[in-house]
Formats: sequence, structure tokens, C-alpha cells
Amino acid sequence: MKRVRPIPETVTVHVPFCLVKRGGRKEMILPDDTHVYRKADDTLVKALARAFRWKKMLESGEFATIADLAKREGIAAPYLARVFRLAFLAPDVVEAILEGRQPGGVTLQSLRGQLPDEWAGQRVWLRGRTQ
Repeated sequence: MKRVRPIPETVTVHVPFCLVKRGGRKEMILPDDTHVYRKADDTLVKALARAFRWKKMLESGEFATIADLAKREGIAAPYLARVFRLAFLAPDVVEAILEGRQPGGVTLQSLRGQLPDEWAGQRVWLRGRTQ
């Protein structure tokens, strides 16, 4: 049997995506209309866990100040204070991060920056972080 058209030697496949750096590694970001399973960002999850642990330690009276806690943890107080703010994120924002549903532009660095204090503002900020 003879083929009518020859098989091409090269096949080109177009896959739309962009690469972004996240926590020292590169991650592929797909277009918004693509539905894929996303794994939770381990860096963000770890930071959230630390923030909630530190909040509990301060609320229990185990430590009187952030400076005392930072000294015990062996980290700089300004860093602890920035990460500590994650303990005050809106519950649905925390849930989205834990499930890996946060937009691609949401990183630990972006969350440590200027983030609204009120939950409604946090939700608006989160929706605005697409890349």
C-alpha cells in the first residue's frame, strides 16, 4: 500500500504558556481558560503554617513581643513581622493558597509586600494578581 501524502519529518506543537520564577524555581503559567490541577505552593504553605504558629505563640503569652519570638526562632524580627501578617489573611484567601488556587502572581514575596488589612481589599488584590 502506498501513502498519498508523505509523513513530515518535523511536527510543530503550539502550547501557550509563560515561565515565572517562584521561590527560586521556574513555574509554567498557562492561559486563564486552561483548567488544570495545580499543586499548592510549598513555600507559601510553609510560610502560612509558620505565621499561624507564631500567632498562637504570641496569643498564648509564651512570648511577649515579636522581637522575643524572632530571637528564639533565630531569624530577623522584620522578616518575622512580614511573614506574621499572613496569619491575618481572609479565610478564603488562605484556603485558595492551601489548595493551589491562587493566581500565578501570588508569591510569598508579593504577600509580604503591601497587602490590604481588610479582607474585602485582600480579595480584590488577589484577583488583580494574574501574573
